[in-house]
Amino acid sequence: MKTTSRSLLLHPYYVPVDWRRNLAALWLAEFTAILGFSFAFPFLPLFLHQELHIANGPELRFWTGISASATGFALALTSPIWGRLADRYGRKPMLVRAMVGGGISVGLMGLTQSALQLTVLRGVQGASSGTVAAATALVATETPSEHLAWALGILNSAISLGAAAGPATGALAANFTGLRAIFLAGGGLLLLAAVPVLLFVRESPRRLVRAAAPPTMQVLRAARPGTVQALVVLMVAQALQQTSFGAAQQLVVLRLLDLTGAKQAQALTGITFAGSGIATALAAVTYSRLLRRTNYRTVTTTASILMGFTLLGTALAGTPPLLIATFVISSFVAGALIPAFGAMIGLETPRNIQATIFGVGSSAIALGFGFGPLIGGFVASAAGVQAGLAVAGGIALALALLIGLMAREPLHRREPPSAPTLPSPASGGGK
Repeated sequence: MKTTSRSLLLHPYYVPVDWRRNLAALWLAEFTAILGFSFAFPFLPLFLHQELHIANGPELRFWTGISASATGFALALTSPIWGRLADRYGRKPMLVRAMVGGGISVGLMGLTQSALQLTVLRGVQGASSGTVAAATALVATETPSEHLAWALGILNSAISLGAAAGPATGALAANFTGLRAIFLAGGGLLLLAAVPVLLFVRESPRRLVRAAAPPTMQVLRAARPGTVQALVVLMVAQALQQTSFGAAQQLVVLRLLDLTGAKQAQALTGITFAGSGIATALAAVTYSRLLRRTNYRTVTTTASILMGFTLLGTALAGTPPLLIATFVISSFVAGALIPAFGAMIGLETPRNIQATIFGVGSSAIALGFGFGPLIGGFVASAAGVQAGLAVAGGIALALALLIGLMAREPLHRREPPSAPTLPSPASGGGK
């Protein structure tokens, strides 16, 4: 006999999911995971230069771009697969899988002996990780829609704070233990991040049933008219945003290396990315206040314009303090774009395919994460680091044009969350 919503709610072993408890546990888990990633990632150009003995110049810029982009391209290929599996088998197992896979691959990077080995492991990391997409899908599917923008902003604050604390503590640790040890420590932090997920995060029973998920396009066609086009625009926007910022992240380190020396650049890299993470976190938890006075399109278009001009400012900066200041301001506006795009996608997407759509969106972000360092590295090796930063700013301005001309304002769903239901095998998981 088909299980009804009422019979499930009266079942003696059913405990309603507390979305606030989930959010708190996921905040801690993502903070620890991103701390592990960012403990080592900003120092990738310095690791290539100091530990793998690649001389500063076109070769270092080339390998910086190639190794940094490998993670993004691998993640782009695998994210839709992980998203589909999450819709079918649950978001929580996918998040644990991502943390364990990322922890092992990041730890092994500390043992590499060549740029090629490092690049291969960066690709393995991309294929096996993806904690942000998995955590975002968990929050989006278990949070009432009226609280979605706020919840995603809180989750993104954990990501941003982890990104802020990681480079600062990584730089400090590197001074005492060397750059190789910080990769091993970063891998350990990622493994540790799985603990609060295993102990405290719960999913609604309907998310855990291993039934065939409904065809994605069928669900989208039955949704609000124009949903497919709106989602495509938002995913292209996510890709452009990450392309722009991903290119700038590595080029800022190379610019610091040009303006100072290897030892001073190591300390300044920690300061720069710590400030960047704090700025992103502040934007993530405050941008939703702007939405009370305006709308998503206005916020994202304005933030994209500001991001473009501040990245152009980094290209023109001739001193380390000015370079750091313009990059931190750019990080602040980028911090508003990330959760805003995520909330817009969540509001456009029916709940029963959200993990799949977030998985595809993660592929778009990952493509940007792949193309950004690659484009920045190639332009920098051919025309200089400042030219690469100018291209990053131009991409952000192109993003502003896309949002201003083609994006639409999502509907703010106000209905209460539906009662958990177990889909019938005969219905293919549909209602």
